[in-house]
Amino acid sequence: MRGKRVLITGATNGIGKAAALDLAKMGAEVLIVGRDEIKTRKVLRDLMSLSGNTKLDFLLADLSSFADVRAIANEFLSRHDRLDVLLNNAGAVFSEFRASADGYEMTFALNHLSYYLLTLLLLDTLKKTAQEQGEARIVNVSSSAHRNATMRLDNLRDPSGYSFMNSYGSSKLMNVLFTYELARRLQDSAVTVNAVHPGLVDTGFGHNTGRVWASVIKVLQKLFAISPQKGAETLVYLASSPDATDISGKYWNKKQQKRSSEISYDREQQRQLWEFSAAITGVE
Repeated sequence: MRGKRVLITGATNGIGKAAALDLAKMGAEVLIVGRDEIKTRKVLRDLMSLSGNTKLDFLLADLSSFADVRAIANEFLSRHDRLDVLLNNAGAVFSEFRASADGYEMTFALNHLSYYLLTLLLLDTLKKTAQEQGEARIVNVSSSAHRNATMRLDNLRDPSGYSFMNSYGSSKLMNVLFTYELARRLQDSAVTVNAVHPGLVDTGFGHNTGRVWASVIKVLQKLFAISPQKGAETLVYLASSPDATDISGKYWNKKQQKRSSEISYDREQQRQLWEFSAAITGVE
């Protein structure tokens, strides 16, 4: 990975931070995206110290905000003309309905729209890198939570009937639908895009879902969860391994291609999500 540039969202904790460390150890120039400046600067110092790699930097953004996503994309493009890997990892689950700065349900805004908007804003640079270097890669972190989910695009501003489980599962389904649609649109380029289920990881994820559900999640994590380092393995594999070269439009778990839910292969839903996201963000 020496000489390659990687941008990772959600990289100040959990699997994002673990992936950033592994890729930094491989010699990549890694840019992490965080929301809190003090925390992000500390993580950057830690990554430099642990990896011995000083070619690391950070960008600050609330990725649920269109304005912030555009700001970091513009900042990146003003400083760099190469991007080898974009790793879309930022995500969260919210116990109660929250509206983003743009008025959309927060899970949808952060877990899906940030992937869509940031990717599209950086896509020309990814294509240019692929033309010059032979390849570029996009990795979208999804979840097995997508398997029992359906996509709803008609209630993204309505708090009535909100369910954090349904909203989270739907957003993770959108990650897969987006991956497949983007892969089809990039099939004549050397840019690949894949989705990954990292597994149940022992992090603070889901601990803000209310006392009962948070307790359930903590018990499950204690019994079954893997470490962030283990959870990051497939992300790092897809970002760096020669074995993943030229493989695109797939869903991965434990470094293996897996079949995602049946509904995720529905081309009409893939198209609908793309067109809906384009209309909302103004980016096609």
